[in-house]
Amino acid sequence: MTAWTFVGAAKRLEAVDFPRIAKTIGCGEDELRALAEVEAAGSGFDSKGRPKMLFEPHIFYRLLGKGAARDKAVEQGLAYAKWRSGDYPSDSYPRLQKAMKINATIALMSASWGLFQIMGFNHGAAGYASPEEMVRDFMADEDNHVEAVIRFLVNKKLDDDLRAHRWRAVENGYNGGGFNGLYARKLEKAYAKWQKIKDTPLPVENGGSNPSNLTQEAPSPVEATETPSKPKSQPAVPPSNADMPSAGQVATTTAVLAAGSTFMGVPWWVAATVAGAIFLVIVAVIIAKKRKSDA
Repeated sequence: MTAWTFVGAAKRLEAVDFPRIAKTIGCGEDELRALAEVEAAGSGFDSKGRPKMLFEPHIFYRLLGKGAARDKAVEQGLAYAKWRSGDYPSDSYPRLQKAMKINATIALMSASWGLFQIMGFNHGAAGYASPEEMVRDFMADEDNHVEAVIRFLVNKKLDDDLRAHRWRAVENGYNGGGFNGLYARKLEKAYAKWQKIKDTPLPVENGGSNPSNLTQEAPSPVEATETPSKPKSQPAVPPSNADMPSAGQVATTTAVLAAGSTFMGVPWWVAATVAGAIFLVIVAVIIAKKRKSDA
């Protein structure tokens, strides 16, 4: 890329990306959505398809250090020693591009980028070799913004604080402090809002329940098994008393059935008739076997 237009594929997040990526650190989507809302109003790209960006002249001043480059930046109004409240144009890109003519890498490092407004000088903690690499990755896909903030949170040891909703600790570690709890309160409020909104369901393959509006693959066919061979016939053996219910057991069962008005939805008199018939069959079998053995 010879010229920086800052316009790439600008692929937007799918709803499932928040819970899918948040799950990698045991976090819910509400925490990440709250952070994105406070940092960039929930969107990683501007109306022109560029990563949302805020150029920070006081950071540019600090990173340039003493010398002719900083003097030039100060002269052009691109750098000053201390942060100034409200000194941000509606579009920071023209100011960034002017700063890049003085020092492109340091200019990119002096801006915050994307859905979570990660400072360019934090490219290493976000998993990139250079600020240029980070910005180009952010130009391509909003998904990359979320993955980058996960790496940043882990590397800065802020993932525990986010999971535990220690908003003041997140304020200090993520934004450098100095807000006297204002940033933390914004996070808390945004989180409370997202808690009231139904979470995005994860597909089964991502560790969640499969929502009804997702197409499910047909289950794999069950492998056919061989039909077991018919066992060889065994000589008939009269059942022992232990195998055969006694007349008393059958009578007891019949009485229990008759005690209720229904049994499994069947009127008691029907159940009693069936039980009596079973009893007569059992008695008949016993008598027949007895006669056969006597013969």
